[in-house]
Amino acid sequence: QVHLVESGGGLVQTGDSLRLSCAASGRPFSSYAMGWFRQAPGKERELAAAISRLGINTYYSDSVKGRFTISRDNAKNTVDLQMNSLKPEDTAIYYCAATTSIQYITRNVYNYWGQGTQVTVSS
Repeated sequence: QVHLVESGGGLVQTGDSLRLSCAASGRPFSSYAMGWFRQAPGKERELAAAISRLGINTYYSDSVKGRFTISRDNAKNTVDLQMNSLKPEDTAIYYCAATTSIQYITRNVYNYWGQGTQVTVSS
C-alpha cells in the first residue's frame, strides 16, 4: 500500500503558475506509476497528467498539454505538477493517485488516492 498527501493548492489569477506536490509513504515509490487527476464541480474526474514508474514516460490530457509538467523524484518519494498559464477552467480539486498497472494512462487502474487539494483560478 501507499499513502499519498497533496499540497500546494490555492487561489491564483489567470496566467499565474502553481506547483502541486504529492508525498508518498509506504511501499517503494518506484513501484508505482503516478497520476494527477482533477475534478471540477459537476464534472467527471479527469486524468490531467501521468508519469511512469521511473519517470521516463509522461502523459498529458489535451487540456493541459504545453502548460503543465509532471515530474517525480523517486529518492524523495514525491511527484509534482507544475502548472503554468493557468485558466479559470483549470479550477478543480486536484488528486494525486498511484497505480502498479503499466496501463497508467487509463483512469480506472488507479487504486490509491490522496485527499485532494483545491486549485481556484480567478478571471
